[in-house]
Amino acid sequence: MKYSQLGDSDLFVSEICLGTMTFGEQNTLEDARQQLDYAVSAGINFIDSAEMYPVPAKAETQGKTEEYIGEWLVKQQRDKLIIATKVAGPNSRLTWLRGGNNRIDRANVNQAVEDSLKRLQTDYIDLYQIHWPDRYVPLFGAPDYDPTQERESTPIAEQLEIFADLIKAGKIRYLGLSNETPWGVCEFCHLAQKLGLPKVVSIQNAFSLVNRVFQINLAEACRFNNIGLLAYSPLAFGLLTGKYLDRIPENSRLNLFKGFGIRYEKPNLTEAVTAYVEIAKKYGLSPAKMALAFVRSHWFVTSTIIGATTMEQLKENLSSIEVELDKDILAEIDAVHVRYPNPTP
Repeated sequence: MKYSQLGDSDLFVSEICLGTMTFGEQNTLEDARQQLDYAVSAGINFIDSAEMYPVPAKAETQGKTEEYIGEWLVKQQRDKLIIATKVAGPNSRLTWLRGGNNRIDRANVNQAVEDSLKRLQTDYIDLYQIHWPDRYVPLFGAPDYDPTQERESTPIAEQLEIFADLIKAGKIRYLGLSNETPWGVCEFCHLAQKLGLPKVVSIQNAFSLVNRVFQINLAEACRFNNIGLLAYSPLAFGLLTGKYLDRIPENSRLNLFKGFGIRYEKPNLTEAVTAYVEIAKKYGLSPAKMALAFVRSHWFVTSTIIGATTMEQLKENLSSIEVELDKDILAEIDAVHVRYPNPTP
């Protein structure tokens, strides 16, 4: 396992981060403990969560993921682990979360931090992330930017002031973004420098064989602002494992939670996945290992977030760190990308 500095922080995170959004829905507390123990034994020191987890989001399960991590974390050597979580942004469907008024404002953020600290059973959060922007942006595969959808939002400078106070209070160490845009990254960094406020150190956005849009503009914005990418959905909801090509497995998310994977119901996705699976087989790799190795191979990726519902999946995903893709396989991968560019942005 390799470790890299996360942006301008003093955090050195493992190249694989354990995602936990299934804890409390598809995974029991005992499952969570086993996954966390195995991940740490394999060298992972970086664990990612969110206040709204598990997914799909429901009132009766909200917060369980952090609770499960907390039950485990309280028995660990805390300073050896890097714990990340997220505050939810505006979403009218999350009516059970602070009355549905999930603005990135002082009252909401302060309450969210206190609740996460309690559930995680810790005194501080290493990386606290804005799960999605307070302002309007197209999210989770939504169409192009539409100015008519713009809404009132908390000014970014005001958001930074809130997080600055939390850092001073020792409740969070560093700030990160998630599902952000190039403009958002640059504005957060510009205002932090101008006003002497904490600079964001990371961005958690989707990046995979079937979604390389990060490379178009965000890679440049993050490079010149020294922001590390925490790549989520590197297996595109499990589709890049190839397991959905012939049928939808009975206990899979796409079968259990109808409509949950709508982001991936796009033209050319099946064709692209089929082609990538064929390349993996040609080179004697499992499709999952190839897909994860592809993400890890990029200079702008600081850590790749993996999630699993079974120990077998976790072990396979972790073993991807042993795979290095050579120029021949990368050339074949790029040829598929030319034919089917970004089917699931």
